Amino acid sequence: MKKHPSWHLIVGILAFLIALIASVSLAHFFVTTILDKLGRPVSDYTRMIITSLLGSFLFCLIPLAIGQAIRPRQIDYINSLIEAFRRIAKGDFSVSIDLAKGRPDGQFAELTESINQMTSELGEMEKTRQEFVSNVSHEIQSPLTSIGGFARALQDDNLDPQERLQYLQIIEAESRRVSKISDNLLKLTMLESERHPFERKSYRLDRQLTNLILVCEPQWMAKGIQMEAELEKVTFTADEDLMSQVWTNLLQNSIKFTPEGGKITVRLRKKTAEIECQICDSGIGIKEEDLPHIFERFYKVDKSRNPTNSGSGLGLSLVKKIIELHKGTVKVQSGDNRGTQFIVILPDEADAHLHKV
Repeated sequence: MKKHPSWHLIVGILAFLIALIASVSLAHFFVTTILDKLGRPVSDYTRMIITSLLGSFLFCLIPLAIGQAIRPRQIDYINSLIEAFRRIAKGDFSVSIDLAKGRPDGQFAELTESINQMTSELGEMEKTRQEFVSNVSHEIQSPLTSIGGFARALQDDNLDPQERLQYLQIIEAESRRVSKISDNLLKLTMLESERHPFERKSYRLDRQLTNLILVCEPQWMAKGIQMEAELEKVTFTADEDLMSQVWTNLLQNSIKFTPEGGKITVRLRKKTAEIECQICDSGIGIKEEDLPHIFERFYKVDKSRNPTNSGSGLGLSLVKKIIELHKGTVKVQSGDNRGTQFIVILPDEADAHLHKV
């Protein structure tokens, strides 16, 4: 198969021809002008020799002149790259190389764009890291401060026994809170790094939901919540332990934000090539401006960060990550004082395979 010449070769040939024509034309113009002014007759052969020599000189001079004009721009471009790498090495990710500087083309233009994209992404990662560290520090510092304060109060010998018991219960609750934050962070890290053992097996999803609803019974019974379950018989292939964390988090979330005498409904149904689970409550709901953020780490609808009515802000992040690992999706429908509905859609791999066949 005959290969076509690359555009680099074509441009090079055109540049060569242009430089040659320009050199000969300038030489002819100079020789003609000078000889005419001298007024001396010169043979055509002598005129041709002089023109050829001058043309050869100009042909060599033109590329040098162009090179000297271009060279400073190239040096500026290279220096800008070196300076950019120095700043990146020091942790400054606000670097952006000006594409107009040196006017890089071809692979150099791609390199410049890649560097700018890399610094932009590194800047976003650094911003996320700083927010993450700030949130972790806040979430851990709050219960630790509480534990320290009540531990000092317990050193008072004149403390009433009832107060002493109350302080001990608060310390125990705050200790559990710190432990839960640490546990959820560890789980999220392991899931994102794909180091968590992922053990799929077939099991009855309806039975799993039934058991978890019963496990949470003391919590919803204590608030007088009416619990309804509409569960179709569904066999699902997944990591049972991880999916248990999903349903537990969603159920506890609904119980926590549903007032006394409210209602929670759990529905499980099998559709074509997918399984859908809905957990609906008649709770306080979620404001529209909060909905896009509820699956973000440490995001709390309760801006007061009141530990009595809000968790660590990691539960829903964990839910989303586990569902995504199972190739599913989770979404939420809610409104202020209109209750909340979490909808989990999971692929029914066996059913999907049958339909493909």
